[in-house]
Amino acid sequence: MSELPRRLLFDMMRIRAVEETIAKRYGEQKMRCPTHLSVGQEAVAAAAGAALEPADLAVSGHRAHAHYLAKGGSLKAMIAEIYGRVTGCSRGKGGSMHLIDESAGFMGSTAIVGGTVPVGVGLAYPMKLKRTGQIACVFLGDAVPETGVFFEAVNFAVLKKLPVLFLCENNGYSVYSPLSVRQPPGRRLYEMVAGFGLPTHHGDGNDARAVHAALSEGVAAIRAGEGPRFYEFETYRWREHCGPNYDNDIGYRSAAEYEAWKLRDPVPALQRALIGEGVVSESGIAAMQAEIDAEIDEAFAFAEASPFPDAGEAFTDVYARPA
Repeated sequence: MSELPRRLLFDMMRIRAVEETIAKRYGEQKMRCPTHLSVGQEAVAAAAGAALEPADLAVSGHRAHAHYLAKGGSLKAMIAEIYGRVTGCSRGKGGSMHLIDESAGFMGSTAIVGGTVPVGVGLAYPMKLKRTGQIACVFLGDAVPETGVFFEAVNFAVLKKLPVLFLCENNGYSVYSPLSVRQPPGRRLYEMVAGFGLPTHHGDGNDARAVHAALSEGVAAIRAGEGPRFYEFETYRWREHCGPNYDNDIGYRSAAEYEAWKLRDPVPALQRALIGEGVVSESGIAAMQAEIDAEIDEAFAFAEASPFPDAGEAFTDVYARPA
């Protein structure tokens, strides 16, 4: 039983360290693409990665690093992609917001808000028809349920009883706009989505084990043929919407709000809990961190040593080859 919490902690620490390193090194001007970091939101991604099976498929949006890594995507390939190198998971042509790794079941991310929601539902349709036992996981943020394509996709998933896990990380903001200026007073996203006729759940996105328990129950129900589920977890991004810096001074949110959420940091919270339970020791956590740091150093070295794509590749893989 101790293996699961150790895995959750390791994956959260790994995601945190990867993104903090990206932020630290972004100023070197070698990562020439926008980056949307999810520092502070690691618990949901780690829990989802543990709840899903390798054969399940996932899609995401612009803030996708954690989802890609949690689903089993290659760290070397992700960093190389952010560096624009041909060894990247999108051969250096997608950058941070367009990650794909079919071998890991990560079927793509996009900068278009809501853009991969119908893709995820489309992936689920043949799963249902062919009875593969797979699930399609659609990672989304709190702005996505405001898009028309979300309404259409959820309606279709409910109508066809498709095996889709809609997983919403509600960090309270769409760029600089809080929910209070985007939704009427008293409206809750999970309650609104329930109106489409699917079970929904709302929980604390900083409690990795609670997130995993909830998702595992939902995944089992979806896999048993009970149709789609929508899960909303409250979380918070620490850094600016796009980029490596902090933006608590520009007026859309306060430093006090940030500090309040930082006190609920999911990574040290799980570390303290597992130390108290005797699942892991401080030296064990230090060993985890050393392993993670070595992997990150190797990934960045790999990226910097990799070549840029040849100019002739600019128009390859843009369209699917004819059958």
